[in-house]
This record gives sequence, C-alpha cells and structure tokens, in this order.
Amino acid sequence: MISASFSTDSFILLGALLLIIGVVVTKFSSKLGMPSLILFILVGMVMGSDGLGIIFFDNVEYAQLIGIIALVIILFEGGSQTEWPTIKKVLGPSLSLATAGVILTSAIVGVAAKLIVDLSWTEAFLLGSIVGSTDAAAVFAALKERNIKTKIGATLEAESGTNDPMAVFLTVAFIELVVLEEPSYLLLIGSFFWQMGLGLVIGLVLGKIASLSINHINLDSSGLYPIFAISFALLTYGLAAFAGASGLLAVYVAALIVGNSELTYRHSIFRFNEGLAWMAQITMFIILGLLAFPEQLLSPPIVIAGLLLSATLMLVARPAATFISTIGTSYSFKEKIFISWAGLRGAVPIVLATFPIVAGVESGGLLFNIVFFIVLTSALIQGSSISYLAKKLKLSGPKKEVPYHSIELISIGKANAEIIEFQTDQNTPILGKTLQEIHFPDSVLISAIVRNEDLVTPYGETVIQEEDFLYILVSRSEKKQLKQMLKGKPNR
Repeated sequence: MISASFSTDSFILLGALLLIIGVVVTKFSSKLGMPSLILFILVGMVMGSDGLGIIFFDNVEYAQLIGIIALVIILFEGGSQTEWPTIKKVLGPSLSLATAGVILTSAIVGVAAKLIVDLSWTEAFLLGSIVGSTDAAAVFAALKERNIKTKIGATLEAESGTNDPMAVFLTVAFIELVVLEEPSYLLLIGSFFWQMGLGLVIGLVLGKIASLSINHINLDSSGLYPIFAISFALLTYGLAAFAGASGLLAVYVAALIVGNSELTYRHSIFRFNEGLAWMAQITMFIILGLLAFPEQLLSPPIVIAGLLLSATLMLVARPAATFISTIGTSYSFKEKIFISWAGLRGAVPIVLATFPIVAGVESGGLLFNIVFFIVLTSALIQGSSISYLAKKLKLSGPKKEVPYHSIELISIGKANAEIIEFQTDQNTPILGKTLQEIHFPDSVLISAIVRNEDLVTPYGETVIQEEDFLYILVSRSEKKQLKQMLKGKPNR
C-alpha cells in the first residue's frame, strides 16, 4: 500500500496506470472473444484489497456517483450514434421489451430468488428488479464491432437505452416497500408515469436546445464544441433528476435528437464522445471491480445462488419476457432467440445494487454480491457467444468495413465553412460523372478522394466511382443543399 503522505501523487499514478491497463486489455478482449467489461472488472478486483491490496475502496456512495456519471456519458455517446430512421422501425417492440419485458423478467427472477435464497418476498422481487433491465454500456460495447443485422442491433440498442427507467422505478419502489412501514402504492404508480413522461419531455426539449446552441454559438476554439455538447448531456440528467424524472431516459432521448440533427463540428463532437465513453466505461467497471470483494463474491452460498439465478435469468426469464413482449411483431423465431440471448447485464444492475446498501436495507450486502455474480456470468457467457450465435442463426449483417485512411475532419469557425466526409454507393446520383460535369454549389470544393485506400488528387476529368470517400469543403449555408444533392433519389 502506498503511503498516505503521497496520496495525491499516488492517486494520479494509479489512475494513469489503471487507464493504460484498461486500454490495453481491450486488445485482449477482442482476441479472447470476451467482453471488455469483464476484463475491466477483473482489473479492479485484482487491484483491490482482496487481490494485490494496492487499492482499498469500499465507498458505495462514490461508486454510485461515478457509475451514474459514466452511464450518462455512455448513453449520450450511444444514443447520438443511433440513426432515428432505423430506431423508428423497431420502436414499438423495443419499448415493449423496455417496459413489459423488464417487469416479466423481474417477476420471474424474483420468484426464483425467493425459492433459492433466504429472502422475504419483497427482498426477492427487489433482487429481480435490480437485474431486470439490459445494460446500455454492455450492449453498445458488445454490438459496436460485430456485424449483427441492423434491425436486431437497433432493437437491442433502443431497448437498453430506454429500459433503465423501469428498472430504476421498480428498484426504488421495492426499497421503499422494504424500508417504509406504510408505503403509498398510488404515489409509487404516479411516480412512474411522472418519471417516464417528464423524462421524455425534458430529453426532447434539451436535445433540441443543444442542437440549436451548438450550431449557432461561435466559439473561439473548436475544442470547446465537444465539451459544450457533453455538458448538455450532464445538464439533461441533472434537470431531469432534480424534477424527479428519469434522467437516463432524458439523456438517451436528447442524444437521439442531437445525433440526428445537422451539427457543426459533428465529427469532432462524435470522436470526443467516443473517447470519453471508453474512458467512462474503463473507469466505471474498474471502480465497480474495486467495490467487490472476491472472498465474499466467491463464497459457496453466493456462487450457488448466483449460478442458479443466472441460469434462470438467461434460460427462463429473459426468453419468456422476449417472446411475450414481441407477440404480434415481425420478428422470426431465430431473431427472438438472439434478442433474448443478447440482453446483457452490466453496469446498471451493479449500480442499482448499491441503492439498497445506501438506503440501509439489511440484506443490501447479500443482494450486491449476488447481483455482481449474475452480471459477471451474463457478460462472460452471453457476451462471449453473441457473434457465434448470430453466425449460427444466420443473423449476421454485412461486414463492417473501417477505412484505413485517416483525415482530420474540421470546421473552420472564422470562415464559416467545414470539411465533410461522404462515401458513395450504387445509389449516389453523381456516380460515373466527372467533376466538371457535376454542378456543385458555388462554395463547394472537392479537397480529396480516397479510393481503395489510395489518395486520388481531384481534377476536372476525375470520375466519381462507387465506394469513393469524398472530402468536401463547403460553407455552412450550403451544406444542406450539398447533402441533398449527394443523396438525391435512389437509382432504379
């Protein structure tokens, strides 16, 4: 243990080392086929008091605070990368999974918890509520690099982004039933509709305000725009929470609005958010790993109860909730199987498991350890087999191609112009034309073309080909006109 007299320096040193280790282990996660969150948690557990004893951390309140801030950042990044036209098609089933699905999952796990663990009915359903929702951080991370079909991926992302309010409501409600002698059931029901409704409204309003503010403010440094954007995410959560609404729902809705709006400095904002979201994931899961004590977590009663409840969750509760919640939808049997298996548990259940401890529930420690074990098994077993199952069920989409070339996409604030990236496809109207044949707006200049990983210098006789990456300088006033021209109407 490092001496307390060097607490500030040791904190900085350990923080740097943990982040570096967290980044490095992502390479191992892809090679091992294991979700990175498992490795992040293991790093925290190894560094903790039951491991190498380098860091002793047992402050549940701080862990809860760090976890919620991290979830806000992760939700905002994931939501802003989600295309509304895609989400719109699966909104009904996703919301059904996020509400009825969570209730059904919680109920089935609650009954199993009562039979397996020495808990009261209220405590058992509290446990079920904590693990009832899928986790946005785990789902976004699991699907980001996998070529799952768009419809299925969108369903899972929309569900995980919107099911937190139901899980939080059920968790808080059952904590009140445990702690309070005379809880108000009508007040609890009214609280749910208030949280959902007001959270949705705040998300819509602040998402629109954020988009307009980003486009109309003229900051001196381009580096301030990503900070400005993420500040709105934190503001959205803070205002919603202050008003008693669902902050996480508000953040996800605001992110959808921002991500599907025409933004200046769009690429800079998104790249910053992506890096910040990774940092939030690493920090959050390592902190949660530090909060767990392996000696308690791996005790026979916890292992037995955790394995039985994990099996119930993965093989009974989640499939039943998925099939019932998607009755009458166009999903095939194979798609429903995959959706039920890919409903990963992650940071949200662990963060929710801190609520009973903070509230003084007598069985809070036991619930935390069981939930932690369930999350580990869910992430390890389900997360590691997502790609394999998608391949076996033939639900893999086109392989995600990431270009090897790199160019800094910028906005030129003083000149009121920016460089945008556009990849052509078979439906691009300008395909097969030379640059001199294309009547671009006056301010447009094709700065570079990347074709088959080679840089092509554009000139008048250059012909636009399929899968070209065009880097185009355009004034902000003509950006919308240019995008309409590039997309046009699909060729028949």
